[in-house]
Amino acid sequence: MQVRFVGCGDAFGSGGRQNTCFHVTGASSNLLIDCGASSLPALKQNGIVRNDIELILITHFHGDHFAGLPFFLLDAQFSRRTRPLVIAGPEGIETRLTQVMEALFEHSSKTQQKFELSVLPLKPREARRLCGVTVTPYPVVHGNSGGPFLGYRIEAEGRVIAYTADTEWTDELVPLGREADLLIAEAYTFETNVRNHLSLASLKEHLAEIAPKRLILTHMSDDMLSRLDSLPYTAAHDGLVVDV
Repeated sequence: MQVRFVGCGDAFGSGGRQNTCFHVTGASSNLLIDCGASSLPALKQNGIVRNDIELILITHFHGDHFAGLPFFLLDAQFSRRTRPLVIAGPEGIETRLTQVMEALFEHSSKTQQKFELSVLPLKPREARRLCGVTVTPYPVVHGNSGGPFLGYRIEAEGRVIAYTADTEWTDELVPLGREADLLIAEAYTFETNVRNHLSLASLKEHLAEIAPKRLILTHMSDDMLSRLDSLPYTAAHDGLVVDV
């Protein structure tokens, strides 16, 4: 399997990075994890065929993880997409998607797509088989607005990819990431504790317990980006491609 970091930036575009969007592909899987506001142009810059994407997993409803969906769906409509598409995320996603589509493109939520669109709410700790992959959501901690908040453990083709999403430390991250082939973890700050976000120092305290086979850091603030040359772990950058 392969993971392409289409966008790995924070909400403020620190370092000029695109909003969160990861493209996961394999012999029988093709999905996005999150679809932040800048995702459509970033997908096009990376030469990714959007109509081949079967599943989009959303971690929460903040714009840098969610607001790219209206653009993605509009592009799908005008590019005459025919392949079915599943969008899955926290409970309430059906209402939130309608709201953001209407806010950005009035009446767009009422347009009848030329393709089958399924919008599915996911329950924490309840595994679901979607488009050839098994997805287990875990509840994470990221404030009082824009939730519920989910991280994901994704099993496909004999591999496990885990993503913390945006969160402060929670013990839910241990089963989410345990012995994953790839753990993608927020590292918003180096050691400063910022409410609702994960520092690298907090992650390191529990890394031996999680024991991922590979770790890649994402969603980094300027504080982290200024330390890239001295980090002991791999840091994502827009366009990074990783074989899993």
